[in-house]
Amino acid sequence: MSEEKQYWLLKTEPGEWSWENQAANGGVTKWDGVKNKQAQKHLKSMKLGDLCFFYHSGAKARRVVGVVTVVREWYSDSGDDGTVAVKAVGEMRRPVDLKEMKGEKGLKGFALFKQPRLSVVPVPEDVWIRVCDLGDHDSDGESGEEEDD
Repeated sequence: MSEEKQYWLLKTEPGEWSWENQAANGGVTKWDGVKNKQAQKHLKSMKLGDLCFFYHSGAKARRVVGVVTVVREWYSDSGDDGTVAVKAVGEMRRPVDLKEMKGEKGLKGFALFKQPRLSVVPVPEDVWIRVCDLGDHDSDGESGEEEDD
């Protein structure tokens, strides 16, 4: 019996770790530095293959800019607070701004709006699909760029 794929949103300040850093790093990085216990609980709940929105937070840019997948489940590395490893899947063809998401009726109640300071939040599947549609990104994690048949 396989577990259902879960969806998440990971926040980062672009000045500390941006989508460009993620892509330039071979696409793989450990998602560390999470101190909040609730956010850590979410990280501990992540499974291999789960998909996560890569979200730029901060004053200038609050938007979903890409998608990453979990490639290593929760582990502790040299006494840190614990981490997961994620790999870039693809950039949103069109970044999805927080203001735009808040204006979408189908996204009401999304944890990002209820707990705006939480750095790791679960994303319900219907919200995942809608945000992917807004960003022109396939909801299965593939980038919006289609291959020619």
